[in-house]
Amino acid sequence: MTHVLYSGDSNKVDPPLRSTRDLFLSRYFFLSFLYSRYPNFLVQHKPKMPTRQEVSYFGAGPAPLPTPVVEAGAKAFVNYNDCGLGLGEISHRSPTANKILDDAKANLTALLDIPDNYEILFMQAGGSGGFSAVVQNLVSVWIERRRRRAEADVQKANPSAEKTEVDELVFQRLQKEVDEELKLDYLVTGSWSLKASQEAVKLVGSKFVNVALDARKANDGKFGQIPAENTWSLTPTKREGGKGSAFVYFCDNETVDGVEFQSFPKSLEPQGQDEEDERLVVADMSSNFISRKVDVSKYAVIFGGAQKNIGVTGITISIVRKDLLPPQTATPPPALLHRLNIGGLPGPVVLDYATIAKNNSLYNTLPIFNLWIAGQVMANLVSAFGEKKVSGQEEIANKKADLIYGALDKYPQVYRVVPDKGVRSRMNICFRVHGGDDAKEKEFLAGAEKRLLQGLKGHRSVGGMRASNYNAVPLENVQKLVKYLEDFATGQ
Repeated sequence: MTHVLYSGDSNKVDPPLRSTRDLFLSRYFFLSFLYSRYPNFLVQHKPKMPTRQEVSYFGAGPAPLPTPVVEAGAKAFVNYNDCGLGLGEISHRSPTANKILDDAKANLTALLDIPDNYEILFMQAGGSGGFSAVVQNLVSVWIERRRRRAEADVQKANPSAEKTEVDELVFQRLQKEVDEELKLDYLVTGSWSLKASQEAVKLVGSKFVNVALDARKANDGKFGQIPAENTWSLTPTKREGGKGSAFVYFCDNETVDGVEFQSFPKSLEPQGQDEEDERLVVADMSSNFISRKVDVSKYAVIFGGAQKNIGVTGITISIVRKDLLPPQTATPPPALLHRLNIGGLPGPVVLDYATIAKNNSLYNTLPIFNLWIAGQVMANLVSAFGEKKVSGQEEIANKKADLIYGALDKYPQVYRVVPDKGVRSRMNICFRVHGGDDAKEKEFLAGAEKRLLQGLKGHRSVGGMRASNYNAVPLENVQKLVKYLEDFATGQ
């Protein structure tokens, strides 16, 4: 086939177009000739790729994993325990999967000294799914507790009333209490607790969400502080002259903003055994889970995505107090929740704590490979620290964080740590270079890449730098980063 040239002489034609096949064959024969004459050419000119040991990764998540776990995982993904199947292929209801699940529970219990009156749930949907699960489950607990009290009061006041009459009177009281008293308290100290509060507003409406603390108001509209507790506007409990909230929610470590609660807030300490005096405390620990000792007994719910300190994406761990689950606390009937007209309730069954607990975390298909990775990470910590448990990891985390902050503070003319000193995160160290000068920060990142120090760019919403100091980041990698911080600051 020929192609006529439409400019110039119409009798002239262009040469036939080369087909894709022709191009492929010509390149194939050229490379074959080159390789036959110079067999080492491709090897000699192949770019050298860094090894796992050479790269120091400080990304915010997914985060580094211990190399022994990665190597064991590679084998297990192909042929687990020489059974002929990989971990991504075995049934989640098999005895093998059940043992992996039980071992993971046992190791987490040992690490954190989790009391017997708590249930460990392995769920999905990440930390963001946890935002919704907390609202769905703990608002239901609030309603059921109020329903029980209302039913007891109505039956006492109307001993001869029929059940339908009692149910209607209970509903009327419940509806009034929902409209006038239901509150969800949020301590907003960074991007993730802000997202959690926004999810609550989306589910139940702003009328019911009390932002008891917005840390930006004390810091020129930016996160980086945790104001004094006497400035928080928590919903008063019965002892304090109020009716209490369904729960109080905070994010223990803000990954984006580098803000971490240094200890459990005093104003959230347990006040008594009475339900009306109790604050159900919820903590998102996605990015500092198993990095320090935690008194689990002070919390109603602790949850976190696995992809920071525990494993790979795909697993969300929730630790839930058993008295908030059936049989101690029943799940309100869907018909009642529909009639009360609280948006978002009842919620998806895969986020229902009661359903997941009843089915030993296997109501739906749990990703067993992801669970195994998390279990191996926890088993390694148990083995490494023995009686010290998670306190051993806490010592290392503190040492690494102190090294990085020490280098940053040493050169204040070059580096500025973003959050206040009293709330600095051990896990996510956020800083600016030369006051946030764009060219200097690009220069800093380019220099870091040359030394194979990776993942240091800050979150897109805040910019700057962020060095994530998760459990699996080795001390020697932190020392390399500290050396670079010093060299960059001194012009070396």
